[in-house]
Amino acid sequence: MTALQALYEIDSVGRDPDPVVARLIADADLSGDNAAFAADLVTGVIGKLREIDEQIRTYAPAWPVERIAVVDGNVLRRAIFEILFDNKVPVRVAVSEAVELAKSFGSETSGKFVNGVLGSISAHADRRD
Repeated sequence: MTALQALYEIDSVGRDPDPVVARLIADADLSGDNAAFAADLVTGVIGKLREIDEQIRTYAPAWPVERIAVVDGNVLRRAIFEILFDNKVPVRVAVSEAVELAKSFGSETSGKFVNGVLGSISAHADRRD
């Protein structure tokens, strides 16, 4: 959740990632491992943003990345990073968590949208769980 909050703020307001992540980690009072996990997610997503957004363009061609709601786009980015680049959590866990985040913080249709895009990406992912 902290990683999603950071990605949302960075994307919507254009702030520098490091202070945003540090503040949100402190506000959430995350432990060392959880703080590192959140920071690594944000750093990873930002570092792979072009490749991640290309995946969104490929698997959601009717939805230009720039027109996807900020929360939905960042839920997708976080999950795509976990699925294709991070490999620390099983694909099913990354997809399930993303769908729940989309349902909680997105619009009425966000969960279905996120599930559809991630389902397509994970079906084509070169990864084994």
